[in-house]
Amino acid sequence: MRIGYNPHKDQILEPTTYLHHVVMPIYIPHQKDYFKDSLSILKLALESLFKTTHNKTFFTLVNNGSCKEVANYLDYLLHEGFVQEVMHTTNIGKLNAILKGLAGHNIELVTITDADVLFKNHWQQETIKIFKTFPKVGVVGIVPQFNMFKAHCGNTIFDNFFNKKLKFLPVKSPEDMALFYKSIGWDNTYNKDLLQYSLGIEHEAVNVLLGSGHFVATYKKQQFKEITSYLGYKLGGGSESYLDKAALNYDYWRVTTQDCYAYHMGNVIENWMIDYNIIKEKDSGIYSDFSNKKKIGGLSYIIKNKIFYKLILNKWVSNFFYRWKGLPKTMEANYNSLKAK
Repeated sequence: MRIGYNPHKDQILEPTTYLHHVVMPIYIPHQKDYFKDSLSILKLALESLFKTTHNKTFFTLVNNGSCKEVANYLDYLLHEGFVQEVMHTTNIGKLNAILKGLAGHNIELVTITDADVLFKNHWQQETIKIFKTFPKVGVVGIVPQFNMFKAHCGNTIFDNFFNKKLKFLPVKSPEDMALFYKSIGWDNTYNKDLLQYSLGIEHEAVNVLLGSGHFVATYKKQQFKEITSYLGYKLGGGSESYLDKAALNYDYWRVTTQDCYAYHMGNVIENWMIDYNIIKEKDSGIYSDFSNKKKIGGLSYIIKNKIFYKLILNKWVSNFFYRWKGLPKTMEANYNSLKAK
């Protein structure tokens, strides 16, 4: 039976003091074979996060069916105050684990990251600088990859089609970009022109490249106001497209920093990862207060992200578009090809 009146009933929650939310799904079922280095890599990833974020950052770690050693380590981090939230589940799939981490919070920026990302200094400051400079941006990646503008960027190109600042920009760190493709197991036979220039928007405050990967990116939380409750894949199977397309529903742009602010470590630890120097940053005093947008209408969505985008990516039209937007003539003929020639 119940006696008395619950003193917390009908009490309104106090507004959160956190400005940035980081969600990391973690799946390390054992420490052998493919996963033999994964716990060490996870520790490097989290250490880099703790050093490079301000003190108003809220950390959610979702244990997606990991082994006991990993679960104990995550509980230790929670107990010692390094993170604010740890969830333990069976293996429900990467995206379902992310959805759990997103729910129950009202923090306007959320970074969703894999557990094998080594964060570099200033990634958080550069990310927020982009959001402040470009109000229409809804997603900011921090690892440049080539051809990113060919995925989920129809609205961005449409909105900037006649903007002279939309142009091919030099990749600031081709070595870091090449390292990313090495980290995901690519050989060295791809078209090296793709390491030199990428479509972006030039601005006096900060330049951005169009498009973003989804292994680490920061989102305006508004995109997840209506969260899907279940996705039927453990990994892949199109489930990542939920994150990729969320911005388009609000007509937000997907972009990435021009320079590289993180490394993808993969599943094998290397000496450079251990030796990489990350300096503990002081609280930068970054505040955001971003305005929200309404959902885009169906017709506008189709025109920007279906009809127009398909036309721009047509082989013949794209060659003209590349030339118009400043791609060097020596690269025009082969820029659409991933193969080296």
